[in-house]
Amino acid sequence: MGLELSKQKFIWLMNDPDNGEIYLGGDLNRKFEFHAGFEERVNEVGLLVRDWAPQTEILAHSSIGGFLCACDWTSCVETITMGVPIIAWPTHSDHPKNGFLLTEMLKIGLVIREWDKKRDEVVTASTIDNVVRKLMASEEGDEIRKRAKEFGEAVRKSTEKGGASQMELDYFIAHITR
Repeated sequence: MGLELSKQKFIWLMNDPDNGEIYLGGDLNRKFEFHAGFEERVNEVGLLVRDWAPQTEILAHSSIGGFLCACDWTSCVETITMGVPIIAWPTHSDHPKNGFLLTEMLKIGLVIREWDKKRDEVVTASTIDNVVRKLMASEEGDEIRKRAKEFGEAVRKSTEKGGASQMELDYFIAHITR
């Protein structure tokens, strides 16, 4: 509902790789059901993908303006590398610290809610609407997207031949193989 209220274009990947049902013998073929009429109402602005999708390729596309995610480390690395700002919605484990890194330290994203104070509260549609609009349609969001893009360019450059990360990796390999 929050995405619908925001009136921003979106892709929603509904594949659930962390689904505990896999280990509990649950129904792996279950279909997530939305409120009546949701899919029809967002048909012009939203793309709902119910299976696996190439997340890195999607994040690399120039039309992607932000990524709302739980902040697992792999998604964080992909997001940083592709220069896409994040809307952090941490759920467990290392997610809150990863979200803090992205939103408070690197300042390349926004947080849905404070983990320490509000993690047990239900996130409202208006909260999601407000955070999505803030990232996608405000001066603060413009600055965050600009910073994320610059950060991503720097990270990608560091992994190229002659880049800092590539040189450190080459040094490490040379050291351990001598």
